[in-house]
Amino acid sequence: MYTLYIANRNYSSWSLRPWVLLTERGIPFEEKLMPFQGGTSSSLSAFRAFSPTGKVPCLHDGDTVVWDSLSIAEYIAERHPGAWPADARARARAWARSAAAEMHSGFDALRSHCPMNCGIRLQRHSVPPALSRDLARVQELWNEGLQRFGGPYLAGEDFTAVDAFYAPVVFRIQSYRLAVDDIAQAYVQRMLALPSMRRWYDEALKETWRDTDHEQETLCQGALLEDLRSA
Repeated sequence: MYTLYIANRNYSSWSLRPWVLLTERGIPFEEKLMPFQGGTSSSLSAFRAFSPTGKVPCLHDGDTVVWDSLSIAEYIAERHPGAWPADARARARAWARSAAAEMHSGFDALRSHCPMNCGIRLQRHSVPPALSRDLARVQELWNEGLQRFGGPYLAGEDFTAVDAFYAPVVFRIQSYRLAVDDIAQAYVQRMLALPSMRRWYDEALKETWRDTDHEQETLCQGALLEDLRSA
């Protein structure tokens, strides 16, 4: 059985990707949650015990160690049909891989201006131009996938890795009350209703760990409206 190392659910967008892919696809795995260690440098040192980079997520399959969320998704796809779209002509699969890779390597403004924190609701002071451009591109991608392949997921009828890669964006839209068009908002609500996403969110709210770096990064973005997490 796979072992997947993740960090705090509230903060770790990278951990969410393989976790929700494995969970939604019904692939058995053992989860090991390793909370951030009071600062980035401390976490890097502690996480080196199971991850070559000192970062999460990291997947162990016996003696095989796979790190980085995109590499983990590809490793899973090699062993489990359906992780990428099963399109005979590969159009949906090619689109899904490209959209996932774009999320993996891009959207810097969305990451920096809206760090993932599932349990808070915050009103941003403003929406900088770079963040507006990232949000516009997210909506463009989602609209294209949903309309081109018929939905209800980004590359067709089934939840695949491309949906997993945009799952953290779904939580960011909820947490920061980001305005998106009707098609994108419907997709957000559909994703939030998934059993896997509801489980991640419910368990995130129960977390009592607080990491100062992550909290400060979040709170400097705007006015805190609600903190729904356990005290």
